[in-house]
Amino acid sequence: MRQPDFSNILKILNREVPSRPTLFELFLNDTLYRKLCGQQILSREDELQQYRIVIHGFKNAGYDYASLNGSDFHFPKKPQTKKKTVSLNENSIIYDEESFEKYPWPDPDSFDYSRLEKLNDEMPEGMKIIVYSFGGVLENVVELVGYEKLCIMIYDNPDLVQRIFDHVGSRLARYYEICVQYPVVGAIIGNDDWGYNTQTMLSPEDMRKYVFPWHKKIVEAAHKAGKPAILHSCGNLEKVMDDIIDDMKYDGKHSYEDKIIPVEEAYERWGHRIAIIGGIDVDFMCRSTPEAVRARCKAMLERTADRGAYALGTGNSVPEYLPEENYFSMVETALSFNN
Repeated sequence: MRQPDFSNILKILNREVPSRPTLFELFLNDTLYRKLCGQQILSREDELQQYRIVIHGFKNAGYDYASLNGSDFHFPKKPQTKKKTVSLNENSIIYDEESFEKYPWPDPDSFDYSRLEKLNDEMPEGMKIIVYSFGGVLENVVELVGYEKLCIMIYDNPDLVQRIFDHVGSRLARYYEICVQYPVVGAIIGNDDWGYNTQTMLSPEDMRKYVFPWHKKIVEAAHKAGKPAILHSCGNLEKVMDDIIDDMKYDGKHSYEDKIIPVEEAYERWGHRIAIIGGIDVDFMCRSTPEAVRARCKAMLERTADRGAYALGTGNSVPEYLPEENYFSMVETALSFNN
């Protein structure tokens, strides 16, 4: 079993060459976590159990970290309709000044972060936690307002839009500011989907006005604590990559799709400026044979071996419908590379 070594993640995010091929995923899935974590872990039961399963699932698969929420901090929303697809306008809560004032804005400082202290004593040697949040700045605003309603509100009431983004962004920045003070936290993920296949969800100008300033503060909170920050964001972000790298100063970018830009191309275009994380397209991972997965992963590791700034993983996460044999083909390629 591979010994965790978080310094490899740090080297990648510093655009250096790690000591060995390094794996990264935003999430696995509950079935995989339980399959990987071992019976000894499953047999225990206490307040930390759900986190312990994730941590040991990541460890036993060969990762140097586990991704977790630092607390249960979130923005209250109406219950989501359980359907295969749900409109981005479903269950919006804030639509005018009155609803904005009545919304129960949560206080990040009022939530319990003690899991980060308790888990510090339980972490396998060499591992750290990478913290993410329950949705990002744009995602939470879209859920609170509705996507089409937000687009209209930007023209009809831009002052209210600004206040909504400020209320969401300032609270998320404070959440991360709290999390990075814990020694067990080695890095953060700013998880916030920004785009479609062809463009950003809002115009680049509006992204720069409403969304990016708060991500800049999130990254600053991590960097002030001496910890790197990874952006997880789906969609076509080509027109704002300079903002991500030069203005927000994210250390790594995660989430890639072949139909937008294959990770191989993204690495050649931006890998000398920002770490490229994951990227083996999820659709490819689902539809390919284990042999094809192995070949593509090996080629990516060979491409990046002497240049660094790359961690192997899927383009987004590991859903339950992704064939396990394909997932393990990817993992085993990293574990056996050059051995």
